[in-house]
Amino acid sequence: MSKILDTINNPNDLKKLQPEELPVLAEELRQEIIKVVSSTGGHLASSLGAVELTIALHYSFNTPKDKIVWDVGHQAYSHKILTGRRDAFKTLRQFDGISGFPKPSESDYDAFIAGHSSTSISASLGMACARDIKNETYKVISVIGDGSMTAGIAFEGLNQAGHLKKDMIVILNDNEMSISENVGALSAFLSRKITGRFATRLKKEVESFFEYIPKIGKGLVHLAKRAEDSLITLLTPGMLFEGLGFHYIGPIDGHDINQLLTTLNDAKELKGPILIHIITKKGKGYAPAEKQPSVFHGVGQFDIKTGELKKSKDNLLSYTDVFSNALLELAEENPKVVAITAAMPEGTGLDRFAKKIPDRFFDVGIAEQHAITFAAGLAKEGFVPVAAIYSTFLQRAYDQVLHDVCLQNLPVVLALDRAGIVGADGPTHHGVFDFSFLRHIPNIVIMSPKDENELKALLKTAVDCGRPAVIRYPRGKSYGMRSAEFGIRGIPVGEAEVLLVPAGFKQGMDGNDIAIIAIGVSVYPALDAAKRLEKDGIKATVVNARFVKPIDENLIITLAKKTGRLLTVEENVLEGGFGSAVIELLEKNNIADCFVKRIGIPDRFIEHGSQEKLRKILGLDADGIEKTAREMLSNKH
Repeated sequence: MSKILDTINNPNDLKKLQPEELPVLAEELRQEIIKVVSSTGGHLASSLGAVELTIALHYSFNTPKDKIVWDVGHQAYSHKILTGRRDAFKTLRQFDGISGFPKPSESDYDAFIAGHSSTSISASLGMACARDIKNETYKVISVIGDGSMTAGIAFEGLNQAGHLKKDMIVILNDNEMSISENVGALSAFLSRKITGRFATRLKKEVESFFEYIPKIGKGLVHLAKRAEDSLITLLTPGMLFEGLGFHYIGPIDGHDINQLLTTLNDAKELKGPILIHIITKKGKGYAPAEKQPSVFHGVGQFDIKTGELKKSKDNLLSYTDVFSNALLELAEENPKVVAITAAMPEGTGLDRFAKKIPDRFFDVGIAEQHAITFAAGLAKEGFVPVAAIYSTFLQRAYDQVLHDVCLQNLPVVLALDRAGIVGADGPTHHGVFDFSFLRHIPNIVIMSPKDENELKALLKTAVDCGRPAVIRYPRGKSYGMRSAEFGIRGIPVGEAEVLLVPAGFKQGMDGNDIAIIAIGVSVYPALDAAKRLEKDGIKATVVNARFVKPIDENLIITLAKKTGRLLTVEENVLEGGFGSAVIELLEKNNIADCFVKRIGIPDRFIEHGSQEKLRKILGLDADGIEKTAREMLSNKH
């Protein structure tokens, strides 16, 4: 039983504890996080590594008046528990439960939403400027991981903060990892831990030596301290941050609560921008997570005793796995194919590519903008780069897609994983905007497969089409379709597929009641809905669109003229999505006597919950599609 944790309902209760009780509280917090995440899934390793830091922050500062801005939010589970959500923590990432990320609408202690990385410094600087304009006195602290420091926006924030000299504290939580192992020169620079430890040991030894010198010893100690501080700054990452205008402190042990408290209390008294560099261990306190931090970064249910993940019994490959295997097959037959990830080789399935063809694999770190322009450079020199990025993270690189890739009509393939409803990670991670923010860009081809075999075929199409191409596919398991025996064959660009034609009806003839045109993960639910309608004598043609751009104009126009009713289904926002493309096609061809209804994501951010639950609520399952089709047929106008 968590004796101390059970008494903590908010940070004021935390401050009643004696410092020697805080390590016990840290252990109780770890056990609570492990217990809940083993059942709900979530971001375990990062949160375990930030337990002592979280305790120290709320113990030292006056939150929520003082504002803690978490970067990404993967490490914020202790923060949620200590700020009034202890009892609700068991609902983590569940529908109607608490979010897995900081969420201001959920708690006043959540100063800023955090789902995408590297934003904390910029947001904190904005808050610090607002504070000074209002003549207020609260503190602003941003907590950013070393992986997040690879993104350009982090340094844009540091640059301005150092220039403005605002009072703010940046805590660099350095565990040598983002989601996967960090890459790049900056990571190597931040990882100069041995130099930091050497400098600390040297400092203690010099102080001890000088103190024994009569009369002048203390003066020499003061002088030596100044010299040693300069040495530490030169030989550790402090040189970089001091150059940007920050007062650098560290590196210090991020699991030593007393040292953290001393450092934070001292930092509160300093003026100007301060950067505190702490060293932590991802997965701290849970051996399986310490051994495999990337596995336990974002993890599903697992057995606490063994650390074994609870796998489904169907043995179906995920769409990510299917993509991984197909890309490797295409790369082995085409030496121009290269693979790019933004710090997520395991998450995107490119780790297999990295092992088998390392010279054509590039991990650019958390830097999606750079990833796209880097890909454009490769394409300009004759290669076919495939950049595998979660749909939600491509939003960070819109201008690079438009300006650097599409304007030059370069053959860059964007493989958008986790497209559509993703589930428990919620509104910061749902990939429901890509059709809309990409479809209007000239030169681009956009496609989405109905199943794993079509994913392979469309990936082949994307690699071979010789122009900018996007293939988006969902999170989760595939259908278990039997694969073709001989190689991967592409699909002609823009060609849709008629999946169901009612008995007695031939394409292009009269007599059909409605056409349901679906794309991607929505195709099979649409097919199920049509079969239900057929039992009641309702004739519905089902089309697998496959392409959002270009769409199959001839087929859609034919169906519009002959049925008079089109129902489009997509896991994308309705504004500017696939259904909008169909309406635009009808308008362009002056087809006014066709009733069009669209099913998709409404004009709001979608909450977290299981994919099945959210699809049902949004009318994107077979029940919802059937219901909408019947409503259309009952409309005599």
